[in-house]
Amino acid sequence: MIKDIILQHIEKVKNISATTKEEIENARIEYLGKKGVMNDLFAKFKEVAPEERKEIGILLNELKNTVQNKIDTLKETIAEQQEALQPKEDFTKPANAVSLGSIHPLTTVRKEIIDIFSRIGFTVAEGPEIEDDWHVFSALNFPPEHPARDMQDTFFVENGREDGNDVLLRTHTSSVQVRTMERQQPPIRIIAPGRVFRNEAISARAHCIFHQIEGLYIDKNVSFADLKQSLLYFVKEMFGTDTKIRLRPSYFPFTEPSAEMDISCTICKGEGCNICKHTGWLEILGCGMVDPNVLEASGIDSKVYSGFAFGMGVERIAMLKYDVKDLRQYFENDIRFLNQFAGVI
Repeated sequence: MIKDIILQHIEKVKNISATTKEEIENARIEYLGKKGVMNDLFAKFKEVAPEERKEIGILLNELKNTVQNKIDTLKETIAEQQEALQPKEDFTKPANAVSLGSIHPLTTVRKEIIDIFSRIGFTVAEGPEIEDDWHVFSALNFPPEHPARDMQDTFFVENGREDGNDVLLRTHTSSVQVRTMERQQPPIRIIAPGRVFRNEAISARAHCIFHQIEGLYIDKNVSFADLKQSLLYFVKEMFGTDTKIRLRPSYFPFTEPSAEMDISCTICKGEGCNICKHTGWLEILGCGMVDPNVLEASGIDSKVYSGFAFGMGVERIAMLKYDVKDLRQYFENDIRFLNQFAGVI
């Protein structure tokens, strides 16, 4: 009788199925608990005839082992299923260090230039990159057939319009100065940072896209001395108090008189090197007094007001500040190059 009961339980245990830990625990208690099947069978084992005890004892051990093996197998199966559902990554582990980006060197230099001029009263003015002929050329004293137009190779969007006001990509941010003068009467004291475009061959010292910052100051009794002192202040703040400047006569259609400004070489401190071609000087910007025709074209009385303007390339300033000899590197997004400026403010 007890033999048949044990054999039935062995077959039953083999067919146990469980999908949760709770079901496995219930099966364990049913057979191995204090009031479970195994304890009941061992209690009945005392009543077995002596000649049958050996066989029944073997069957009881087989049942016990079958129960234990079944429970262990079910636990392993559920553990494997749960592991398969878990994310591949262990989110409790410390995170890997993330490489942070840095401010682009041109952005850093642009911000520094703006900060310097803001200390002496200049505010930022902006304008569109797609401009018309009037704001880029005509209002700045470039007559239609003037050879000065050839000084800047232009990207035209609409060329040869009947009204003569062609649409183009601005070649300088002087167009922002014109727009400011058209809508605002003096006093005017602005700087115009922005991206400009010229149809030039790309090289270590030239690019078809670059960045400018131009300045304009118009008020009563503005003189060339005001221009010189403003630029001297900028240079000393940007490159150091020992930096010197010199102004050389030049020509621009929109200023008269006009000048190119050089600074003492930041590499050799004026003693002469390959960077400054052994002259001790580096050209950084053009400037001059605003031509009366430019003031009148924008509705400002040139007999009452005068002013100065200047313009510089951000890439040029950045090349001098960081001793970069090829401006193409600023546009190539080479991480090895840009990482050198991480943390530079």
